[in-house]
Amino acid sequence: MASADYIKSFDGSLKTVSFTPVLVPVYDHINRDFGGVDHLNFAGKLYILLYDTDIDFVFLVGGSKANRYGIDFSRNITTNFEIHGEFALINDYRKVFIDREGSGVIRQYNATSYLLGLRYLTSLDTTFIFEYYHNGTGLSRSAMKDYFSFIDMVYQSSGEVTLLRRTAQTAKESYGRMNPMRDYIYLRISQKEPFNILYFTPAVTGIFNINDKSFSLSPELSYSAVTNLELRLKTTFLIGDTYTEYGEKASDYRLEFRIRYYF
Repeated sequence: MASADYIKSFDGSLKTVSFTPVLVPVYDHINRDFGGVDHLNFAGKLYILLYDTDIDFVFLVGGSKANRYGIDFSRNITTNFEIHGEFALINDYRKVFIDREGSGVIRQYNATSYLLGLRYLTSLDTTFIFEYYHNGTGLSRSAMKDYFSFIDMVYQSSGEVTLLRRTAQTAKESYGRMNPMRDYIYLRISQKEPFNILYFTPAVTGIFNINDKSFSLSPELSYSAVTNLELRLKTTFLIGDTYTEYGEKASDYRLEFRIRYYF
């Protein structure tokens, strides 16, 4: 691939403009896993700092993937209160469904996604991040229930394993990705150095699926007293009814301990 950067500063309300063009060739032996072959794709990002608001315009065209365009912004309303948002459009997006019998159904449409959020820092160094996310490429509640019903049917019938294998790739691309459904609420609360414990940050993160009412809850503890070394203990609880996104996960909870070293 090839890319470049152009940056220009100004006096006045428009303070900065930058543009980053990107060329991505896709051929048999070059970037084949990016998308359709025999295409030279062109992408770019235009950034402006206008009235103390950060704004990005992004796009990707060329044929390997469906053309897509986006915009995002971030602005500090006060020194401790920030709002941000994103909007994306994918032209002629192809969505693949799996019905209760395991048959693939394709729907093509222009998909729009958007996010609106805020970040607030209190006088006690508690940070709140709240976001609403609409995924225009996501699955409806009924489509997700059909998929889970199909999985149940396969495991109850020993002769249907071949059918499950045939639909595995579709399941990975449409159902197995992060946030596969349409509407989510995200909330994260973190506290810097509570009780004057230096380098210690506890936090809790929640993701709520509005469509099926399932959710995940992740409390965590982070400690970084040594330069370039971070210790993190995190537990994730997955809660939901049968045939819901988090209710059908492979586990009910997960415990992680990570050691990260920077060099």
